[in-house]
Amino acid sequence: MTTIEGVGGETLVLEAFLRLRRRGFNLGIDEYLAGLSLISAGAAPLPYGQSLATLQQGLKMLWCTSRSEQGQFDGIWEQALSAIAASPQVTIEDIAPQNPTPPPPVWPEQSPWSSPPVSADSTQGRDPQPALGDLTPAPQPVRAPFTPAEVDHSGDLQHYWPVSRRSMSYSWRYLRRIVPAGVPEVLDIAATVRQTAEQGFYLQPIFTQRDYNRAELLLLIDQKGSMMPLHPFTREVADTARYESGLPPEQVTVGYFQNVPGEFLYRDSFLTEPIERQTLLGRCNANTSVLIVSDAGAARGYRQLDRIRTTIDFLSELRRITQLYAWLNPLPVDRWSGSSAEMIARLIPMFQMDQEGLNRAVDVVRGLGLPRLRP
Repeated sequence: MTTIEGVGGETLVLEAFLRLRRRGFNLGIDEYLAGLSLISAGAAPLPYGQSLATLQQGLKMLWCTSRSEQGQFDGIWEQALSAIAASPQVTIEDIAPQNPTPPPPVWPEQSPWSSPPVSADSTQGRDPQPALGDLTPAPQPVRAPFTPAEVDHSGDLQHYWPVSRRSMSYSWRYLRRIVPAGVPEVLDIAATVRQTAEQGFYLQPIFTQRDYNRAELLLLIDQKGSMMPLHPFTREVADTARYESGLPPEQVTVGYFQNVPGEFLYRDSFLTEPIERQTLLGRCNANTSVLIVSDAGAARGYRQLDRIRTTIDFLSELRRITQLYAWLNPLPVDRWSGSSAEMIARLIPMFQMDQEGLNRAVDVVRGLGLPRLRP
């Protein structure tokens, strides 16, 4: 066996810790102190009965959080050992006993980084010098093993993203209701040329009013319940409508509800700031576009009559205010069958939330193909 004289276990742990941090391992002071707890303070160089392999395995289990890091650890550990062996203040001494002692037993109830208990009888007549395991005296070039990048397939189960953020931004920009307003200040070249041709001479230029986008959007988003897995997606729907649609902030209103738009809606996504439905709809007019984002019960596949009745009451009240309304369902059309969404889809234009469905919904709420509420 070989030992490193003059170097304690703390030095070896520190050298490995610094090299791992330089390689991108997410280690901090807590992990370093936990690594020091694997060795006994003041022992030179390691507690009796603990080998380099045991310390290496304990630090590997403590500091590595993925298979990729476990694959890199062994190469970095060898580099740390070589650096310590090549240090000028460290001398290497080989101790080759005639009758090497067998390795200590493995205790099943013990953690990998704790030292096995040693009784007083077993230490009688034994050299108290601890063993460090086999170590090459001269520094050797070490090449880290090739470890391919880890691929985490769990992301497919964590979120469902039917439309990209860029596509949402482009679709919202089609929501336009151009109305001329203000003082005539834009030169109408065509009208000026036409007037000059009719009069036979140029008299004065013709100015027109500047065009403004007067479209107003009321976005109602279903929160919590079966919509919780889709919260990251619905947040992007609200953000792109507010900040990337080209509409002024005062022309975009976002409301929230849970399952059905009942008597109270909410101003925030946490459903802590209620507002009466009549108050919110009272701010709308015939030119207000209303877009509802909800699974309409398709996520769980239930057909609930109370949900359908409440939705019918809301749509009847909405129809008396504006005809520019549509429904976006984040779930595919084949999931609507047998659920409340199948019935609600007969009362309001409902589209699947994909690129085509979003474009068609925007066309409806801007006045192309007005919906009719069925009795």
